[in-house]
Amino acid sequence: MRRWDVPEGPLAGGVLGGGVVHRTDRAIAELAADLGGVGVGAVHDQSREPARGQQLFNSPQGREWTCASCHAAVPTQAGKHASTGKPIGALAPAFNPERFTDPAKVEKWFRRNCNDVMARECTPAEKADVLAWLMTLKP
Repeated sequence: MRRWDVPEGPLAGGVLGGGVVHRTDRAIAELAADLGGVGVGAVHDQSREPARGQQLFNSPQGREWTCASCHAAVPTQAGKHASTGKPIGALAPAFNPERFTDPAKVEKWFRRNCNDVMARECTPAEKADVLAWLMTLKP
């Protein structure tokens, strides 16, 4: 188990169909910390704002595309790549239990997509805000 996976039981934030466990705020902080290379406390102590994550996701950040250009404004359904048209599965973990389960993939796609949207890597706080918003999207 990766350290940011949440076990089933009293620490679990709830269970989705198929036994997939919702990730808790602590797990979001740990994932963002892993991705950003900072301690969990540094991310956990920052005020994670789902609304700020939603705004970052849907607003232009200096480049032509937004995150929503490929993932849709509310990423609970499949999207498609803005230039290639390649299908992209739902980004919200409650709608796609494979999301945010492989740290290497998560790092790869945050790095690539942040560069496409922002012309730079996302900060740990930005990652935490986007993850916090994605975690609010429920069936």
